[in-house]
Amino acid sequence: MRFLHAADLHLDSPLRGLDRYEGAPVDDVRGATRRAFENLIMVALRERVDLVVIAGDLYDGDWIDHNTGLFFTKGVAQLAEEGIPVAMVRGNHDAASRLTKALRLPRNVHLFADSRPETKVFENIGVAVHGQSFATAVVSDNLAAGYPPPITSCFNLGLLHTSLNGRPGHAPYAPTQLDVLRSKGYGYWALGHVHAAEVVCRDPWVVYPGNTQGRHIRETGVKGCALVTIEDEGVTHQLIALDVMRWTTLSLDISTLHDLETLLEIAKQNLRRQLAHAEDRALAVRVAVRGQGPLHRQLATQPETVEQELRNAALEATNARTWIEKVEFHTRPLLDFDQLAERDDPVGMLIRELRLLAAHPGLLRDVASEALSDLQQKLPVELRQGENALRLDDADALVELLAEVEADLLARLSGEAGSS
Repeated sequence: MRFLHAADLHLDSPLRGLDRYEGAPVDDVRGATRRAFENLIMVALRERVDLVVIAGDLYDGDWIDHNTGLFFTKGVAQLAEEGIPVAMVRGNHDAASRLTKALRLPRNVHLFADSRPETKVFENIGVAVHGQSFATAVVSDNLAAGYPPPITSCFNLGLLHTSLNGRPGHAPYAPTQLDVLRSKGYGYWALGHVHAAEVVCRDPWVVYPGNTQGRHIRETGVKGCALVTIEDEGVTHQLIALDVMRWTTLSLDISTLHDLETLLEIAKQNLRRQLAHAEDRALAVRVAVRGQGPLHRQLATQPETVEQELRNAALEATNARTWIEKVEFHTRPLLDFDQLAERDDPVGMLIRELRLLAAHPGLLRDVASEALSDLQQKLPVELRQGENALRLDDADALVELLAEVEADLLARLSGEAGSS
């Protein structure tokens, strides 16, 4: 018996971060989540699986219209023609949608109730699926604790949208513990909610397949579903890529570089390799230029020009299959900071004070609380919220900001020209 385990499809969710730039392939990626779902259907048909399970967040909150739901029903109707059933639970985003609850599902789709856990037995394949949907967008109860006992004559599968005991970047919905899942006696737990693929446990199998399509730069790498095979020897698990556009990062070090042309050539080489590794999927790349060297001066005085040169290089090297989402510069001039720190002058004193603050985040936070608290409140909304927010109350963020301004400040004070 084989089944596909998918989660967090977020159909029609926009891919964020590319629409800020002229010429970005917005039209090409607008339908990426739909095409990833089409790939899911294609894999199910090609692999002739016996069952498809979806562990929540099929949708992305309230839809603009009914077309999103109709697109889903059209896809699973193809599975019905081949006799492939679908079992699914609602996640937090699904529960937030009014239209989701009104959608009439095809007969081959079993949607688990949200009032209590229930069991759906697929007798022809010997599988019992246990699940419970989210009733509201915020569920803080341990749903797994109430799941029913296993059916002894079947392979038992738990379907659950959960944060488990917590995962970075994800709200603590339907929290539970691995021991609770183990105590149920199921052979496989199909989880959703966390967008990074993770095999949490193999005895029993507890798996996050990740989302089917990365939507922004915090969702990098391969995105897809799990193909699970149940045999007498046990359970085997395979990640199947479904994404049509992949988010990734590229770090470039200027320490040994002396001119921009060399930097651009190295960028081209790396981007070609990444495109090949992604099997020619379109790429959205965040580039970080780092290091200390003579090239810093040009990068610091002409960042917009360098950024555009990198964008052009990406398009040229990959036949317009790669778009640079953002370029970050973290370079430093050629200064001997240790030597400067020994100086008995304001520059030396400044370096010593900056290093003291960087080494003691708590002290840095206290200083910032006194000096920057009013500024934090007066920042525009776009600088207080979202991916690029200035977190002046966060010690880690302050340490990072400190590192960014240190080189520039010291370069200016010590007479290094051309610094940003």
